[in-house]
Amino acid sequence: MTGDQKQGTVCIFGTGDFGRSLGLRLLQAGYEVVFGSRDPKNNSLVPQGSKVMAHAEAAQMAQVIFMAVHRNHYQFLTSLTSSLEGKVLVDVSNNLKMGQYPQSNAEYLSSLVPGASVVKGFNTVSAWALQSGALDASRQVLVCGDDPKAKQAVVDIAHSLGLTAQDRGSLRAAGELEDIPLQLFPLWRLPLWVAAGLTALLFLYLLIHYVIYAYVEDGKDSFYRVMISLPNKLFAIVSLIMLALCYLPSSLAAILQLYHGTKYKRFPDWLDRWMLSRKQLGLVALAFGVLHVLCVFVKPIAYSFMHSQDTDVIQQIRENVTEPFDNTEAWRSDAYKSLGVLGFSMFLLLGITSLPSVSNTLNWREFRFVQSKLGHLTLVLCTAHCFLYGWDKFLQPSRYKWWTPPPYMVALVVPCVVLVLKLVLITPCIDHRVTRIRQGWQRPRKGSGGGHTTVSTGKATSL
Repeated sequence: MTGDQKQGTVCIFGTGDFGRSLGLRLLQAGYEVVFGSRDPKNNSLVPQGSKVMAHAEAAQMAQVIFMAVHRNHYQFLTSLTSSLEGKVLVDVSNNLKMGQYPQSNAEYLSSLVPGASVVKGFNTVSAWALQSGALDASRQVLVCGDDPKAKQAVVDIAHSLGLTAQDRGSLRAAGELEDIPLQLFPLWRLPLWVAAGLTALLFLYLLIHYVIYAYVEDGKDSFYRVMISLPNKLFAIVSLIMLALCYLPSSLAAILQLYHGTKYKRFPDWLDRWMLSRKQLGLVALAFGVLHVLCVFVKPIAYSFMHSQDTDVIQQIRENVTEPFDNTEAWRSDAYKSLGVLGFSMFLLLGITSLPSVSNTLNWREFRFVQSKLGHLTLVLCTAHCFLYGWDKFLQPSRYKWWTPPPYMVALVVPCVVLVLKLVLITPCIDHRVTRIRQGWQRPRKGSGGGHTTVSTGKATSL
C-alpha cells in the first residue's frame, strides 16, 4: 500500500515468533507497526518497515497494543501504568496447560493495568497461520472484553487482516478462550474411544471365532488371516455399528421427550455429549467403511484366496466334475454386493454433505433431509447388505463355534435396534405426539387444571 493508505499505528510488545508474524501482516495491511522491546537496539529480526523502541516510548505511539509476551513477564507493565492509561491492550497469550492459573491471563493483565481496556483476542490464531495468510489454518479470531469500543477496534484490525471475528462476551470468557488452543479434538474423543473399544473387542471376538478355534479344535494354523481376512470383517462390523450409533441418540431423545411430556427438560449429560459427537461418529464410521472397501478389492489378490481358488479348480479338473450353477446363491451374492455398493455410495454422500463448504450451501430442511432421511436409508441398505451376506448361516450349528454366534449376527444387533425404534417413532400416533412436544406442547401436570402448563425455565437441548 502507498503512504496515503496507511490505516494507523499499532504497537506490539514482544518480538517473538507471534509478534513478528503479526507485525508483518499488519504492515502488509497498511498499518504502521512499532515494537516495544526491552532491547530496542536489537532490531535485526523485526519485519522491515517497522520500528523498535523502548516499551514506554512505543506505547505512546499507538492506541492499540498487542501483548505478545508470556504471562510470567507481565510484571514490567506495572512501571508503565501511566503510559498505558486509556490504551487498548490485546492479550494474545496462552498457557501450557488448562487450569494452570486460578485467574485467566487477560483478567490478570487487567488487574495489573486497571487504567487500560483489556481485550482477549488473536490467541486462537497461530504465528504459522499469520505467516501463511491463514489460507491453511483457522481464520477466526475470538475476542472478549468489557469495553465494546475496545473490542470493536480489535475486530476492525482482524477484518483488515482478512480474518473473521466473533465476539464471545465479557472478559470473564477469557479463560474459555485460553483453553481452546489447548484442546485436542474435543468432539472427536468420544467417537475415537468408541471406535478403539469396538475395534479391540471385535478383533478379539473374530480372532477367537475364526483363528483360535481352528487352532485348538482342528490343529489348523490360520493366523495369516489377521492380515486381510479378519480386518475386512472387522472394518465392516465397526463401520455398521458406528453408523447405527449416529442415529440411536435421536431416538433416545425422542423417547425421553415422550416420557417427560416436554422438550423443556435437559437431556442427561452423556446424551448431550453423544448427540454433539454424531458428525464425528459418522465420519469415523465412513473411514472404517472405506477400509472395508479397500480390503474387498485387495482380498482377491491375497495369496490365501488365490491358492484356495486354484485348488478348487484343480480338484474339479482331476475329478472331472463341475459345480452346478446355483441360481439362489447367485441372487444372494449379487444382491448383497449391490446393496453394499448402494449403501457405501449413500455413506459417501453423507460424508460429503457434512463438510462445511457443502453444508453451508444447504438450507436447514435440505441438510436435515440428507442427514436424517437419507442417513436412515443408508443404515437400511447397509443392514440389508449384512443380512444377505449372512443369509441362512445362522441356521447352521457349525457356525456357532464355542456356542458363540457368527460375527455378522453381532454386527446386526445395534442397527436392528435403531431401525425398530425409528419404525415405532414414525408411526403416525407417536410421530404426531413428538412433533407437538417439539413445537412447545407440554403434558398437563397433575393439578394444573389445563391443557397447557407454564413453560419451564430449564435449558432445552435441541435435537
